[in-house]
Amino acid sequence: MRTAVITPAAGRHQHLTLQHRGLAAGSHTPDHYVVVAMDDPELGAVVGGREPVATVVDCPVSNGNLPLARARNLGAARAVEYGAELLVFLDVDCVPGEQLLQRYRQAALDSEHPRSLLCGTVSYLPPPGPYGYRLSELPALAKPHPGRPVPAPGELRLSEDHTLFWSLSFAVSAETWHAVGGFCEEYEGYGGEDTDYGQRARAVGVPLTWVGGAPAFHQHHPVSDPPVQHLHDILRNAETFHRRWGWWPMTDWLEAFAERGLAYRDPATGRWSLGPEQRRPHDNAG
Repeated sequence: MRTAVITPAAGRHQHLTLQHRGLAAGSHTPDHYVVVAMDDPELGAVVGGREPVATVVDCPVSNGNLPLARARNLGAARAVEYGAELLVFLDVDCVPGEQLLQRYRQAALDSEHPRSLLCGTVSYLPPPGPYGYRLSELPALAKPHPGRPVPAPGELRLSEDHTLFWSLSFAVSAETWHAVGGFCEEYEGYGGEDTDYGQRARAVGVPLTWVGGAPAFHQHHPVSDPPVQHLHDILRNAETFHRRWGWWPMTDWLEAFAERGLAYRDPATGRWSLGPEQRRPHDNAG
């Protein structure tokens, strides 16, 4: 089964370098490594001269919002063009565990789990020390996400809850990719496109399977909770999701924004918009 790893990136060069090293150190290396550069002309130099050989695909950014959905679709199209039968998606800040690709391949070939979204565990790393992360130390340092299943090595756990799907680390066969139809490119910037993809899979009868023994390690970087720097993206993408599926995603963030006056939910319509703390500078401007 010819395997491609697809990673969208814009900056995060150190993260990408460690991911590349992790792929090289795995028990199975990908047949293709497709890095999608979202307005980042320097990525070719970051991945050049290393194994596995990377192909860089350019993905222009038209309005300042990272087109993550479009980038994944472009990467998948290039991988399928190269003959890949299994598409493995990794976010740029995720380092594959030694068995990740091998376990995804085994799960994709499992006769009891055909045409499935395959999701490995993603564990979170603390800040790196002065010399960065060492691949051999990552399993001991990382802590699993408390809101996601953690199946045992070798276990395949079928789930009916597609809302738990996330795009940090997952795999699909090329056949399944075409059945689902890729990511909806109406989403731009942060949030929503992976929840939408999970719903697209559910709508066409593609199950979700959690894959034990296929860990990815999420490299530490500063975040805010809630992610206020992505307020406008989240509101816009949540509105898109609601229009497509009839319910609101990312409600924990939306409600946290509302508590800070950054977002407001109209009690009559149920729709979210910018809150008074965001509108006030504009209103005061006259």
